[in-house]
Amino acid sequence: MKNIKPEDVCHVVFQARQLRNIETVLEDDHGDDAYASDVIDTVIEDETVHQEHENDPTYLEVAGFIKSLPIEAQHDLIALSWLGRGDSFKADWDGLLELAEERWTKQTPEYLLGMPLLAVYLEDALDQFGFSCEEFEDEHG
Repeated sequence: MKNIKPEDVCHVVFQARQLRNIETVLEDDHGDDAYASDVIDTVIEDETVHQEHENDPTYLEVAGFIKSLPIEAQHDLIALSWLGRGDSFKADWDGLLELAEERWTKQTPEYLLGMPLLAVYLEDALDQFGFSCEEFEDEHG
């Protein structure tokens, strides 16, 4: 996780929470809500998520923020979402990041924001790296 700052990940977390109205972090049991591992191979082509939120200022803000990140930071964000979702282990970070680099598209914001539990996944992944969004909570509260 060398290409993205924890505070940038937390910014996405806070906005994704607001977008999905997730007020608390779901701990332990997100297996039932996790996407099947084959979702890694999919890309949102019909932009359904974008169309649903095309006039939502929160969606537009977070999508714009993700797009404004350097591509390498977007790779980290994708890999973090997969790590937090349980698609791989922290020990496999380099492979996960390599896969994220291969799978990156210009639709990365739409792909990420299409994950209903994105905030949970990102927070879980940050925790695995020893970071927490709590210290940034006051700035976004």
